[in-house]
Amino acid sequence: MPLEVVEYTDPACPWAWGSEPKFRLLRAELPEARWRRVFGILFDDGEDPAPDPAAEAAWYAKFIDGVSEHTGAPKPPHLAWVAKSSWPASLAAKAAETQGEAIAELVLTRLRETTFVHGTPADDTERVLAAVEGVPGLDVPALRAAMASAEIRQAVRDDWRETRNPCPEVLDITAPGPHSGRAKHLEHHVRYALPTLTFSGPGGRFVVPGWRPLREYFAAARAATG
Repeated sequence: MPLEVVEYTDPACPWAWGSEPKFRLLRAELPEARWRRVFGILFDDGEDPAPDPAAEAAWYAKFIDGVSEHTGAPKPPHLAWVAKSSWPASLAAKAAETQGEAIAELVLTRLRETTFVHGTPADDTERVLAAVEGVPGLDVPALRAAMASAEIRQAVRDDWRETRNPCPEVLDITAPGPHSGRAKHLEHHVRYALPTLTFSGPGGRFVVPGWRPLREYFAAARAATG
């Protein structure tokens, strides 16, 4: 049985943004692994809008600043707004996978940059498509069509549900911060902390949630490989 890596993530998650270099190296060092990305929808549709969007953006910008102190990742000089929804970017990232892994990686990075470099989150279809314009090899009309397709929407809905059915290992983590990876207990459900990686293979399943050193990911991969 080959090694399978499942990555629970979101284009708008600052911890996932900070983990990109580690995960990129991990993928390069595990070329035979089957890697599956699950989009957890950090900002869901139907949530009540903030009564003061400017104050919300200022608060979230400080949160991003704090995360960046730990990860060393770039942060925007000014956050214009907090993403209203993770759905458009997640649909685009999932749709981009139909055009190949290399293109999908570039698309996801571009979408993350809208928040964490430019400070203008791609939280609707037109902002998403503007963000990915010029990605080498990307067929933008095909991406738009795939984003609107029943197949891609169902795939992201399945991701939403999978992220809200976390494995027992993450429910009661007591490891210290800054981001232990303990499952998030929200109003109506529990979901994986983002990002979380699971490694499954002949040696069993091993979970590395939250913000962890690179060595823990490689150790989990080795253990799962058996």
